[in-house]
Amino acid sequence: MGKSIQIYTDGSSLGNPGPGGWGFLIIKNEELGIKNDIEQGGGEKNTTNNRMELMAVIEVFKYLSTRKDMVEVEILADSNYVLGGVTGWIKNWEKNGWKTANKKPVLNQDLWKELDILIKEYKGKIIWQKVKGHSGHEYNDRVDKIAKSNAERFN
Repeated sequence: MGKSIQIYTDGSSLGNPGPGGWGFLIIKNEELGIKNDIEQGGGEKNTTNNRMELMAVIEVFKYLSTRKDMVEVEILADSNYVLGGVTGWIKNWEKNGWKTANKKPVLNQDLWKELDILIKEYKGKIIWQKVKGHSGHEYNDRVDKIAKSNAERFN
C-alpha cells in the first residue's frame, strides 16, 4: 500500500454528441482508511465524450472534498484532453480570458472553470498519470465499463 490514493476516471459518449456517462474508481487503501474500492458514475442524455471525461474528474474532487483528510491522490486517466488541460493548457486559458491560442473560446469552459476551482481548493498533492485506454488494464477497463453503463441508461 502506498501513501497516495489511486483514482481511475473515464468518460463515454454513444455518439458525439449523444448519451454519455462518466465514472470513477477509487482503489482501496486500508492504510489510508479506504477499506473497499469505491465506484461512482453518472451521465447525461445529450453530451460529448470530452464533457464526460471532465465530469468524471470533477466528481472525483467533489467526492474528495467530503473527506476530512486531504491526502496525496494519483489520478489515472486515458484522456489526453483532460490530462493536457490540467497539466498545461488551463493556465494559459485562464491567463488569456478563457480563450485558446487561436483566440477562440475554450470548449467546455463551464466544466474547465469548475475543475480549476476544485483543484485549487484541494489541499493534498495531486499527481496526474496517463493510462493507456482499452489495453487490458484491469482498473481502466473497469472504470470504462462504469462510464459506458451510465451512458447506456440514457440510450
